[in-house]
Formats: sequence, C-alpha cells, structure tokens
Amino acid sequence: MPAQQSTRPALRRRALVTAVGLTLLGGGLPVAAAADGGPELSRFYQQKITWSRCRGSDAPRDLECGKVTVPLDYAKPASGTISLALARYRATGKSRGSVLLNFGGPGGSGVSELAIGGKDFMSLTNGYDVVSFDPRGVGRSAPVTCGDGLYGGSAGAPDSAGNTLDDPQAVLGLLRKAAQACAQHSGPVLRHIGTVDAARDLDVMRQALGDKKLNYLGFSYGTRLGAVYAARFPDRVGRMALDGVDTLTDSLAEQGVAGAAGQQVALDDFVDWCVQDIACPFGQDARKAGEQIVQLVRSLDEEPVATDFGEQFTGQDLVAALSQGLYSEKLWPLLERSLAELVEDGSTGGIMQFVSGGSALPVPVPLKGALPGRQGLLPLPQQGVPPAGRKGVLPAGRKDVLPVRHEGVPTPPGSRTGSGLADEDDIPVDNFPAALVAINCADDPDRPTAAQVTKDLARLRAEYDHASPVFGEYRLTQVLMCYGRPKGTTYIRDDVKNLTTPKMLLVGTRGDPATPYRWTVETARRLGSSAVVLDNRGEGHTGYTSSKCVHGKVDDFLLYGSLPADGSSCGPDDGNG
Repeated sequence: MPAQQSTRPALRRRALVTAVGLTLLGGGLPVAAAADGGPELSRFYQQKITWSRCRGSDAPRDLECGKVTVPLDYAKPASGTISLALARYRATGKSRGSVLLNFGGPGGSGVSELAIGGKDFMSLTNGYDVVSFDPRGVGRSAPVTCGDGLYGGSAGAPDSAGNTLDDPQAVLGLLRKAAQACAQHSGPVLRHIGTVDAARDLDVMRQALGDKKLNYLGFSYGTRLGAVYAARFPDRVGRMALDGVDTLTDSLAEQGVAGAAGQQVALDDFVDWCVQDIACPFGQDARKAGEQIVQLVRSLDEEPVATDFGEQFTGQDLVAALSQGLYSEKLWPLLERSLAELVEDGSTGGIMQFVSGGSALPVPVPLKGALPGRQGLLPLPQQGVPPAGRKGVLPAGRKDVLPVRHEGVPTPPGSRTGSGLADEDDIPVDNFPAALVAINCADDPDRPTAAQVTKDLARLRAEYDHASPVFGEYRLTQVLMCYGRPKGTTYIRDDVKNLTTPKMLLVGTRGDPATPYRWTVETARRLGSSAVVLDNRGEGHTGYTSSKCVHGKVDDFLLYGSLPADGSSCGPDDGNG
C-alpha cells in the first residue's frame, strides 16, 4: 500500500487543490464473453457511466463528474482494477457523441484542467459532450507517488550533498534510491502506467460513453496518447486532432536537449521583449540581461532566499518559474514584474505564483515535460526543479508543462467511501512529477548501464548546458531519472507508424518551445497518409487556445469533418492572441 502522505503548506499542494469532487459510479459491472479478444474484458466494456454534478463551491455548475473502472493489468484483468475519474460539459444542442480531451503532461489532471480552462472548449459543445479524465496514476485515478521528500524540494535535498551532478557515483546512488522509493510508495499501478495501457483505457472510456468511434483532441503529450490509440485501435478512430505534436522516435535524451534548447529560445525572446521596457530589472542590453539571469540562477542555488512559507527558494525554483512564465506571451508582463520584485526587493511572493501555479495565472495549459514548482527530478541539493512543462495543455500540453493549478475546489461529501477514486486530500503532493517521470520512463526502452552513466555524465552535462545554461541541468536530471527502473515499451518507437485510420489533423507551431515544429513534420511522415498537417506560424506551446485561426480549423474538423489542405497554414497574425 502506498505510504500515507504528510501535510504540506498550500504552496506545495498543487496536485490537491484543483481536484474536482467526483460522484460515485454505483453497481457492479456485468460479466459476459470477452468483447475485445484475449483475456476477459467484456465486463469493462459493458459498463455505463453514472453522471451527476461535480460537487464543490468552486466547481462550475454545469460540470458533471463520473468514473470508469479498468483492469490494473490488461493481460490479467482478474488480478485487480482501478477507477478513473472523468468530467464533462454536456452538449448544448444535438450531440453526435463525446469528444475526449487530454491536456498533456504527462501527469496532468484532465478533470482539474476541464474545470479551470473549460471555457476554451465550449465551442465544441455545439456538437459534443466535452469530456476529460485523470489518466491512470494521475490525480484521483490511483495516483502514484515517490513519497514525501523526493520531489518536495529541500526535504529530499540535504544541503551537505554538494553539487551531486559532479559525482557520477553519487548520482547513481540517488537514482537507485529514487527508483526504489517510487516503487515502494506507488504500489502495483506503477508497473502499468505507460501510454500503451492509457490508450486501452481510452477505448474502455469510448465504449462506456456510448461512442462507436473515438473523437479526440490531444495536446502535447496527449498527441502521443492519441497516436498510440490510433495504432492500437485503427478501426475505432473517429475525428482526431493533435496539437503540439510529440515525437514518437526521439529518445528521452534527445528530447531533453531539444526541450532545453527550445526553452532557451523562449527565454531569449522574453529578454528581447523585456529590455525594451525601462522597468526591466536586467537593464536594456539583451546580452547582459541574459548573463544576469544565468548568474541569478547560480547565486540562488548557492544562497537560497527564504519564502513567506519559511522554505528556501533556489535557483532551480527560479528555473521552474521561468519555464511556467515563458510558455505564453500573455504571462510576460507578470513575469517581468515578479522578477523585478525578486531582484530589487528580494521578494519571492510574485515569482512563487509561477512555481506553485497560483490562481492569479491566467493560462490553463501544461508544457511538455517540465514540472512547475519545486519538483526536482533528482533529490539534488537545492537542484533538479523541472521547468514547467509544455506538453500538456492549458492551453494544451505533454511532458514539459503542467496545467496551472487553482485552489479551493472542495471534495464532494461522501466521496471517501466506495468510489474507488482517491480522495482529494489523499492525492500525493508529488503526484504530477512522479507521474510525469513514470510515464515517460514506461514509454522509453533505453536504459544506460551504470558504466555508461559514469562514462557519459560529464559529456551529457556539457551538451545540456550548451543547449541552455538555464534549463539544461533540469532536463538532464529528468532523463537520468529512468535509471534503475524497468525498461519501457518498444511499441511506440517500433509500431506506431503507417496508420490505416481516417484522416487526422496534426497542428505544429513554429515557435513552440516544448514540441518543436520538426516533430510535427516527422510524426506526420511516420504516421503516413492519415496525417494532415496544419502549420501554425505563431509562437508558444500549441495553437488551439492562442490562435483563432487554429481554433477555428480544429473545430471545423471535429464538429463538421472539414479538414484544411495538408500543409496549409495559420499566419502569426491570423487571430492570434
């Protein structure tokens, strides 16, 4: 059984405060002949969802909640089950079924995101029930955890540890302990948390929703999930749109370098914008301003400052804040003011809004791979805080960004008993980073040996630092976190290709710092003739919530089946912002 989590200040309870209370699904599941071949699965495919209003003073009045039950292990469905939390906005007119949304991460709560950012998707209720969910291992759906401390900042990072990345043997020791802690605290779901299992869960949801075909909108990591579903169930694909397209072939190491470089470009763009303002805390010379930011990160790692909560704010916490603030230009003015408060007054109040995902932040989409907040992938001393991810979507996302969290959505009365879902107060503080790392590792078959880590660590650190002197260290720690864990699946890299599905819409954004545009092109080529590419010539992670042009073309496809021509584009001024 996972260990009981300790109580932390609200600042660290991002994964808890946004959970929307889910209503229980009553009654047992019917047992019949297998509906999907192989082991007995028909009882899962024959279930129906019981919907009722999500309870809680801050839950939108028209948001409904429910759940589905899925096998823990699809190869052995009798060995146990887990429950998955769902939420929906009902269609306002005649419904052609449901459209399922995944906002990315991996590790982001779809239920929370739909509650917070649902207004961006209301146009889809013209023809669909708009549904999202907490994937297995995430939020209220059997949440994974590595225990109190590993992703909690200084609790897992003793000041005496020194700069651990300089010592390969120390790194290996920490990685082994981290892998053991995650396995111990998460329980059996950790062995069944990858995207291949999540795709099978999607198919159970599709059937439980009463849809013959899966209509789907995925952002960032959610594009990976959609592509795996399409490869696994090609005859059940309806209208599928993928925005902020993830790679299917690059290793985690290659993704890490690309992510660090992309975020550095975004930071450089922010600096160029900032120095045009007399209030920029780094002056009016872009080169010198960039150097000052690097020095600020290093000085805070060496000498952290205290937050209003009495915790230490480190350079890697600043990296996390920058990551979150850079994925949308709409956040730049607030980021500039917050940095000015930090530099000029030593105040962390403003910048901590980005680290903790405060409710003042207007953007609802996670970046791919990055973790907002003090969620360092390695328990390094005052280090390892992943930058807020990009892949995931508050506008959209996968493995770099986490949706901005809001507070105050209470748990529904009576939800503690009988539902099979985790209670809001029992969601581990570290659930997002723990799930992000677990899912990415489960999807990646590469596992360097101890000898390889020892031999390559210095070279890798130099490579990542060259990609970004600000974001490189975090990205490297994220890649290293798979050491000591079981090898991941080869299915995504080897088998998700040459699809025979109906046409799918793939949206790539030229200035996307988390999912480079080349990944859209490469993934489209890999998926084959089913893929239709929309080239968004704008900035930021994903396009649906930032570009009216992209929003309209995606809606036209999902609602009416109208596809743009392959290779057509939305210009940077075509309704962006």
